[in-house]
Amino acid sequence: MTGPPPPPPPPPVTVTFTSIATGNFHTCGLTTTHAAYCWGDNTSGQLAGGTTQAFASSPVAVPGAGALASLSGGAYHDCGLTTGGAAYCWGSNGFGVLGTGDTVPHDGAVAVAGGLSFSAISVGGDHSCALTSAGAVYCWGANDSGELGTGDTTTHRTPTAVTGSLTFRMITAGGASTCGLTVSGTAYCWGWNGLGQLGTGDTVSRLEPTLISGSQAFAMLSVGGTHACGLTSAGDAYCWGYNADGELGTGDTLSRTAPTAVTGGFTYASLNASRFTTCGVASAGAAFCWGGNNVGQLGNGASGGGGYSRTPVAVVGGLSFAAVSGSGRHTCGLTTGTVAYCWGRNREGQLGDSTTLNRAVPVRVANQP
Repeated sequence: MTGPPPPPPPPPVTVTFTSIATGNFHTCGLTTTHAAYCWGDNTSGQLAGGTTQAFASSPVAVPGAGALASLSGGAYHDCGLTTGGAAYCWGSNGFGVLGTGDTVPHDGAVAVAGGLSFSAISVGGDHSCALTSAGAVYCWGANDSGELGTGDTTTHRTPTAVTGSLTFRMITAGGASTCGLTVSGTAYCWGWNGLGQLGTGDTVSRLEPTLISGSQAFAMLSVGGTHACGLTSAGDAYCWGYNADGELGTGDTLSRTAPTAVTGGFTYASLNASRFTTCGVASAGAAFCWGGNNVGQLGNGASGGGGYSRTPVAVVGGLSFAAVSGSGRHTCGLTTGTVAYCWGRNREGQLGDSTTLNRAVPVRVANQP
C-alpha cells in the first residue's frame, strides 16, 4: 500500500529587483528586501548554495549574505555589501578571490576578512576591490599583472591597500585590470595593459595606480575584460583597449591605448563595459549596445557570425532602462519600473526566463510581479 502523494512544491517567491549584476555565465539581482538572488551557471558555486543543481534558469535566493545594499558580479564569483558596509562574497575561491584568507570553497556567502567597512565593491575576473568611505581602495585575489595595485605581483587573499595617497570616489575591476576615479574626476588604472586597456597611451602593465592619457574629467568608469570606458559629466562616452569586435564603438576594429570618443552622438547616463561588448543607457532611458553579437548579446534582434556592431545600436522593445550590465555573452537590464530583462546566451540559464534558449531581444526574468 502506498502512502499519500508528496505535497506540491511551494510556489516560487515573487521578487522585485533594485539592481542587477552579470557574471560570465550567471546573473544576480538585489531585491527591495535587500536579498540577493542569482541564476545561471553554478559549477563554481556562483549561486552560493541556493541550489545543488549545475545551473538554475530562474532566480534562487543566496543564503548567508544578510541584508545587502549593493551587489557586483564577476567571472566566477560575486560580492555584495551589507547595509552596514560589511563585504560578503560567494562562488569560486581560486587565488583567494572571496577574501577569506584561504582558497577553500565555501557553501554560501562568506564574510570578507579584515572587518573593514566599505561604501562600494567591484568584482573582476579573479580579483575583487572595494572602496571605503574615506576614499581608500583595498583589493584581493589574483595579482599576476598587478591588478591589485599593491606595487607587487603577489597574490593577496585578504583585503590589501592599494599603494599611493590618492583619494578615490569610485572603483571598477575588470578581467585583470582595475581603474578608479578620484574626487576630482581624474582616472587612474593599474594591472594588465597588453591591449591598451589601462588607457595610458602604451601597452605597459602597471603595478600601481597610473594616470590615464587625455584631458577628460570622468563622472564614471567601467572596466571590461580587455577594454574600458568612461563617461563625462556631460554624458559623452569614451572607450579604450581591445576592439576586435567593435566594443569601443569607434566605427572600426582598431584597438586604442588612450580614451577615444564613442560614435553616434548619444548622451549617456551610464555605461557598462564587458568582455566583448559595451552597453549604455541614454539620458532618456533607451539602451544602446555595441561590439560582439554572436549570441544576441546586443539585444537588437540579430545574432550569429558577423552580427557584431562597431557603433551603438538600440536594444529593441521600447523599454526604458535605469541600468544595464553585461558579461560579454549576455546582457541584463533593470527598467525604470524595476523589472529585470536579459538577452544573449542562455545555455546555462543566465537569462533567468526559465529556459535555456538564447535570445536576441530582451526577455523578462522569471518570478517578478
